[in-house]
Amino acid sequence: MDKRYEKLLKCRDYVRTQTQLKPRVVLVLGSGLGGFAEKLDVECEVPYSHIPGFPVSTVPGHAGKLIFGRVEDVPVVCMQGRVHYYEGYSVDDVVLPARLMSLLGAEVLFLTNASGGVNPAFDAGELMLITDHILCFFPNPLIGANIDELGVRFPDMSHIYDPALCETIRSVARRRGIPLHEGVYCQLTGPSYESPAEIRMLGAMGADAVGMSTACEAVAANHCGMRVCGVSCVSNKAAGLSPTPLSHKEVQEAADRVAPLFTKLVWDSILAMGGRD
Repeated sequence: MDKRYEKLLKCRDYVRTQTQLKPRVVLVLGSGLGGFAEKLDVECEVPYSHIPGFPVSTVPGHAGKLIFGRVEDVPVVCMQGRVHYYEGYSVDDVVLPARLMSLLGAEVLFLTNASGGVNPAFDAGELMLITDHILCFFPNPLIGANIDELGVRFPDMSHIYDPALCETIRSVARRRGIPLHEGVYCQLTGPSYESPAEIRMLGAMGADAVGMSTACEAVAANHCGMRVCGVSCVSNKAAGLSPTPLSHKEVQEAADRVAPLFTKLVWDSILAMGGRD
C-alpha cells in the first residue's frame, strides 16, 4: 500500500473515533475567516494536533481544528485553518486534509482564502468567485506515484471549479445583494509577497487574484472525485497597485471587515448546495 494512502487511512480512522458524522460539504476557512465556524450547530471539534500524522497550522489566524456540525440540516465539516507549502510541509501534507475529506465521504469542497487583487478593478475587502486557477508556479500535488485508490493517473481539469456550484454561489450573491467579482486565482509558494514585476506578469497571464493556497487543494480534491468551488476575499491590492507596503495584519483586517458578507454568502450557498434555499 502507498505510504501516503496508509497515512490517510490512519487519519480517517482516528477521526471516526471522534465522530460518525458524514459531511456533505467541507468548508476550508482561510486567513481571518475562521469565525464562520461559530455559527455552526457543532457536534464535535478535532484539533489537527490530535490526528496522527495530520499537518498542524502555524500561521496567525489559522486555529487548526476540524469542526463537525450542521448548517441548519446540512452536515458539514469546517477546516478552521489550513497548512501551507511555505510552512515547510511537503505538498503531500498540504493536500492531505482535502484527500482525507474525500475518505470521510464529503461530496463538496468549498475553498476560501485571502488574496491579493491583481485585477486593478478589485479593492480590499471585496469577494471573488473563483472560476479557474493557475498553478504553473507551484508543485503539482499529483507528482509522484499515483494513489490509485484516490483517482486516475491523468485527471481532467477542464472544470476544476464545478459550474453548477459556481452558479449556486452566483445566484445566492444576486438574491442577497452581495457584491461578487469573478475571476482566475493564481497560487504561488510564498511566504514573501509578490514583486510588482511578478504582479504585472500574472495580470498579463489572466490572473485576477493571487495567494499562497487553494489551487493545489482543488487539484487534489478534483483528483479524488469531489466537486469543488471557491470564494476569495481580496485583502489588498497586489504589489505595484497600492502605495502602501503589504502585511499579514492588513490581510486579517480586510478579512474581518468582509466577514459578515462572507458568512452570509457561504452560509446561504451551503444551504442551497444541500437542497435548501
